[in-house]
Amino acid sequence: MTTDTRTPLLTSSAIVFSEKASGYLQQLCKHFGHKVAVSFTPERGTIVFDFGSCSLAAAGNMLSLTATAGSTVGLSRVQHVIASHLERFAFRETPEIVWN
Repeated sequence: MTTDTRTPLLTSSAIVFSEKASGYLQQLCKHFGHKVAVSFTPERGTIVFDFGSCSLAAAGNMLSLTATAGSTVGLSRVQHVIASHLERFAFRETPEIVWN
């Protein structure tokens, strides 16, 4: 019998409504692309930090965010980093970002 020793991943998601959903997805990915591994199109993106990752999807006026990490500390950090940058980029709209 083998035992799975991998750390289970924790996830959290948020949906942000904005007419600029795709633009914010691309802006976040381009910004973090200077520092960490990133892949993206206008509709989908992934940002991989040392402490976790965030998957992004834009459809119409909806930006979906999914944070993933191996620990609660890592998950909180992904949530904070993504939310604080999105709030800064979208300061004219003051987006409501509620992780669940």
